[in-house]
Amino acid sequence: MGGVFGSRIGRGATPAAVWILGLSMALAGCGKSKTPGEEQAKAPMPQSGSTIAEAPHKKIGVTLLTLQHGFYQELRKGLESAATERGYDLIVTSGEFDAARQANQIDEFIVQKVDALIISPCDSRGVGPSIEAANKANIPVFTADIANASGRGVVVTHVASDNVGGGREAADLLSAALSSQGEIAILSHPEVTSVSDRVRGFKERLKEEPGMKIVAELSAEGKRDKAMKVMEDILQAHPKLAGVFAINDDSALGALAAVEAAGKVGDIKIVGYDATEEARVRVDQRKLVGEVAQDAEKIGQLTIEAIDDHFHGKTPPAVIPVPVYAYVRSAIVDPESLKSK
Repeated sequence: MGGVFGSRIGRGATPAAVWILGLSMALAGCGKSKTPGEEQAKAPMPQSGSTIAEAPHKKIGVTLLTLQHGFYQELRKGLESAATERGYDLIVTSGEFDAARQANQIDEFIVQKVDALIISPCDSRGVGPSIEAANKANIPVFTADIANASGRGVVVTHVASDNVGGGREAADLLSAALSSQGEIAILSHPEVTSVSDRVRGFKERLKEEPGMKIVAELSAEGKRDKAMKVMEDILQAHPKLAGVFAINDDSALGALAAVEAAGKVGDIKIVGYDATEEARVRVDQRKLVGEVAQDAEKIGQLTIEAIDDHFHGKTPPAVIPVPVYAYVRSAIVDPESLKSK
């Protein structure tokens, strides 16, 4: 994702870049990967004297959480562009939130004897046996976006957004919108480590706001239809609800649908996570307060770079964090600056 750089320091956070992003340009190619399943990105035929000609012809298996979300379509885009540049073939699959299906995909990659494996686990705590199986087959494993939290198996490198920092950004956005007062709900997905990190960062920052109280924390599994139903229940149980932190954009948009049906748009402030094109439109319409934006394409590129280092005998970092940013009304901004408005 491109943008114009500036500097900012979020309240109590590590200094980070402030981007004014043309995110719609970055997402323009997302629609091409609508159907999940196995697809292969072929590297171009190497030319004499090129860097691709010098690279070993290697195959990398990829199994993502889903290919239906804009975030993972962008992550895939980053994986494919970086792999093609280096002359590697990708076989891209997705578990579509089904851990058993993903385990079968990993088994198939092991049978195919891929040279490396990239996993975005459907179940962070249940993926361990599959990683161990890949380890036994001497296939190096890398995780992107979602970490292995099973305590089993060896992962060479994990590449992901700074999700704890992103959770803090989300809390800042919601606090600014509510003047640090009100009842809050969290739409979560606890099986996924990246989500757990977001929620942890959100709660850590909210401890600094005694006027804000979390009255509900329920899983919507990152799915829009379930988020709508969960939000309907929350609205019934908590008529004074003032704000919502939704851990991804499908959750945010599902929550918004329930809030719209209840006639409470504007009364209940919603902060989402991912800054997909559809969510940004809702922010611009002032139906969502704001978004925490991730650079999914960069996550994909850095994952392939780590694999490339490993193939060439280098030791990539165990963890590679990617900064996140706040999107509010067509701009990446410092949430702290909103409090003066």
